[in-house]
Amino acid sequence: MNKLADEEQTIAIPGIVTRKQIIAAIIFVALALFLASVVPTIEIAWVTGILVLTIYLFAFEVVGVDVAAVTVMVLLGLTSLLAPVMGLEQGLVNNKHLFDGFSSNAVISIIAVMIIGAGLDKTGIMSKVAAFILNIGGSTEGRIIPIISATVGFISSFMQNVGAAALFLPVVSRISARSGLPMSRLLMPMGFTAILGGTMTMVGSSPLILLNDLILTSNKALPAEQQMEIWGLFSVTPVGIALITAGIIYFVIAGRFVLPKTKSESSTKGADPMVYFHKVYGVNFTVNEIVVTDDSDLIGKELDDVETTYRIRVIATKYPGKEVRVGPGTIARDTELLAGMVLGVVADPHDLNHFVEKYNLKKRPVLRTFPESLSAAKSGIGEIVIPPGSSLIGKSARDVWMRKTYGIAMIGLHRDGTTMREGEDIRNMPLHVGDTLVVHTAWNALERIEKDRDFVVVTTEYPREEMLRPHKIFPAAIFFGIALFMVLFTDIRLSVALLTGAMGMVLSGVLNIEEAYEAVSWKTVFLLASLIPLGLAVETTGTAKWIAEQVLVVVGDMPIWVIQTAVAVLATFFTLVMSNVGATVLLVPLAVNIAVGAGTNPAVFALTVAIATSNSFLIPTHQVNALIMGPAGYRVADFMKAGGIMTILFLIVMLLVMNLIF
Repeated sequence: MNKLADEEQTIAIPGIVTRKQIIAAIIFVALALFLASVVPTIEIAWVTGILVLTIYLFAFEVVGVDVAAVTVMVLLGLTSLLAPVMGLEQGLVNNKHLFDGFSSNAVISIIAVMIIGAGLDKTGIMSKVAAFILNIGGSTEGRIIPIISATVGFISSFMQNVGAAALFLPVVSRISARSGLPMSRLLMPMGFTAILGGTMTMVGSSPLILLNDLILTSNKALPAEQQMEIWGLFSVTPVGIALITAGIIYFVIAGRFVLPKTKSESSTKGADPMVYFHKVYGVNFTVNEIVVTDDSDLIGKELDDVETTYRIRVIATKYPGKEVRVGPGTIARDTELLAGMVLGVVADPHDLNHFVEKYNLKKRPVLRTFPESLSAAKSGIGEIVIPPGSSLIGKSARDVWMRKTYGIAMIGLHRDGTTMREGEDIRNMPLHVGDTLVVHTAWNALERIEKDRDFVVVTTEYPREEMLRPHKIFPAAIFFGIALFMVLFTDIRLSVALLTGAMGMVLSGVLNIEEAYEAVSWKTVFLLASLIPLGLAVETTGTAKWIAEQVLVVVGDMPIWVIQTAVAVLATFFTLVMSNVGATVLLVPLAVNIAVGAGTNPAVFALTVAIATSNSFLIPTHQVNALIMGPAGYRVADFMKAGGIMTILFLIVMLLVMNLIF
């Protein structure tokens, strides 16, 4: 139930200002100056300028979206100090309420949901679900896609979209290996329904959790007869069910036409994993022992001097009279090579032979020094994906000393359908979202990495020491049930109900407090809390009302469904280029004012925005799409082909069901 987070963020390499960003900045400045010249008041002019700045920062990610949000919040706070210079009577936001977002019902609910989700995952409940799918799914695409998609869609209604997708990525890898179906035929349906699952409940996505708080804020500016009621937990469920059903039917019927069959399907099929890695990535590595002879020119050099040049990777070492060194904290690029030293090397046989001949080394026919530590039961080749939100994005393997820090030796980097190998400077390349790392690692190191939020481990079938807590399933289920009961059948605030379940997980030992802290995406917390004052400024200064009036000039005389469609399309566009949270905060006050001006239900228009911000399939800017792009070998064109139809289908189904129900 770890659901919420800044589910959508544009993808960029931080710290690099591109020509596109500079040109966009000039255009946005011109737009801000133009808007400032046509707005009716100085307050609206300043808020409009800050809105334009926010959209620019989110769309082009000059800085991280959380940094942009906090910066905007600080700017709003500084307007109280700079009001005389800015021509204002007072600040745009009362500083007494500037940080109210951090104690808001929405933000506290998000923290609690993340902790509860981590608790459910820790008990192994999700693993049991995966085993069930493998038992009943069979081996046909037409049966497996609905089962996986429906399961992920349901789980995603209570768990973070990208969390649900990350949880099922290894499951899909296993299903692909055993069924023989390409991962590219399975991952996109799974990813899309993970996004659609966020529309199932009012705790299904950040925009929906945030919606009721935004409604209450908007009510402050509305007369008594136009006050909106907040939405219940399952108010949106019929819309979510219709969307998930439409998505599944779409892929079952049209999947054969819109889903690609790439060459980089991910699985760990077969007794010899190198057969799979050779087929998918073109690598042909073997593990060997070599000995540094007394007269070798290699003596005195460091690993960094020879590895890239000769396309080898050292994964284990042993100095004469010393213990074997393998795994995290042992081998670094500045390791000095000495006479009599034994090296465990992974390399293409041709490259290894060239290296041995060049430096007069001794190659052993079998493993003698590392027979246990480099055995198939202790180590091997695996696949790791860099997920959205990873702190490694923009850093290279060399920057983080990846082999020494994590115990993983990168031997290949798969990006945009191309696999680069040792010798192509892959360790100096900044990592991107969706990069697939082909690594040699000890299995216990890989098991630890599975718990690291900077990675998603795709390799599933390897010997491991299970760290789940199945004996805690009962207390986890009890406290999850208590929280759900309080949400459904009492009037207590959502945050209090969910925190009850979260603290129950901690007190009963399902999670320890450190694991609870780690489960929380603090980046999400700051993003959400910092954007709430912007929504308040947009509403209280009359900016939202003015923008609504301008929109009504264009569509005001049209039927209500046309106006609602315009709002949904606007939200869809915003969510493709910025955070869905930011889009919701910006557009809900606008939609409310448009609805009031058009004489229709403002709560329905607000809900239209919150649902439409999940319509992010056209390009891989959504975190889920970015996550599945690398392992499946998808290209942007694949998303445009399958996602373009899904985007239109989403709008049609959403508007049809909402108008039938509401």
